[in-house]
Amino acid sequence: MSKRGPLDSFFQPTQPKKPKYEASVEKTHHASYPFPVPHFPAPFAEQLSSSPAVSAGTAMVNRPEFPHLDIVLHRPYIAASISGGVFAFLRQELFFYRVVYTINRGGIDTVVKTPRFTTVFGVDATSRFASDGALVDAKTGRPVDAARYKCTPRPLPACLHDLRRVVEATTGETFNFCLVNYYADGSDSIAYHSDDERFLGDNPAIASISLGARREFCFKHKPVPPSDAASPSPAAQTQTLVPSQQPKVLKLALGSGDMVLMRGSTQKNWLHAVPKRAGVANAVGQGRINITFRKALVRGGTENYYAYNVGKGQVFRWGEREGKMMPWTGEGSGDGVVCV
Repeated sequence: MSKRGPLDSFFQPTQPKKPKYEASVEKTHHASYPFPVPHFPAPFAEQLSSSPAVSAGTAMVNRPEFPHLDIVLHRPYIAASISGGVFAFLRQELFFYRVVYTINRGGIDTVVKTPRFTTVFGVDATSRFASDGALVDAKTGRPVDAARYKCTPRPLPACLHDLRRVVEATTGETFNFCLVNYYADGSDSIAYHSDDERFLGDNPAIASISLGARREFCFKHKPVPPSDAASPSPAAQTQTLVPSQQPKVLKLALGSGDMVLMRGSTQKNWLHAVPKRAGVANAVGQGRINITFRKALVRGGTENYYAYNVGKGQVFRWGEREGKMMPWTGEGSGDGVVCV
């Protein structure tokens, strides 16, 4: 019998419906896109637009066993009747990248191959997109100088804009970026990290939606100094904190349609990850999409998100016949989306 996480006992698991959808003839066109992105099919758009402005999520705020953790779990957030279709739609209709980049560690360049497919849309709060898709200064409304960004920011397609609008109504937050990850199977992952970059400001709110295969979403507290440990013995005060004094690891088995809102001091104090689970049957074959909405305040956020989610990577698109992401070789492949 599998073990259940601390929050899992509050919920009954839901099974995603068979992924089906009819593509919309309306599409979002933009010079920065390698190909147009269709709008959500009418049934998806209608059901999402009827979602309540306030969704009944379960909050976990600074519990003794999880100090400084402030999250709200919505299970499900996207109804099971459409979550499978939304997953299939986004996997098929969005363009993705398998980014390879170089980082310097101790004076040595290390090549990192991103163990998942990624894509990103949006621009930081110093700029905005005009109604015609042009990038303008947020204060003056004038076209931004070509040298402002080393990359080419691109607006959210209508489908992700619709989803952002619903999430903003639910959470009371505002977002200007959407990052989308596709985990092809259990061998794709993201290592422990925190979204505590300065360009997100203090106590950022990040909404994370899961679609497709069920995967573990894990939280691990950043190392706690001995002086901050709960009631350490006098002898232990001068020693390195032992593992038993560290807060517990929180594991959430997120299914299709679930959403986690991370807020408050979570990013300052906790790391999160989607670990490899190559041996887990329901994480192989179907794949998982994760959508995160964030708010970047300055240009550094735009440079960071496009560098690590687009980079100089080749464009990929889902191949239904092949059953996997395939290099996209259509006309204009990659034009306007490569960061330099």
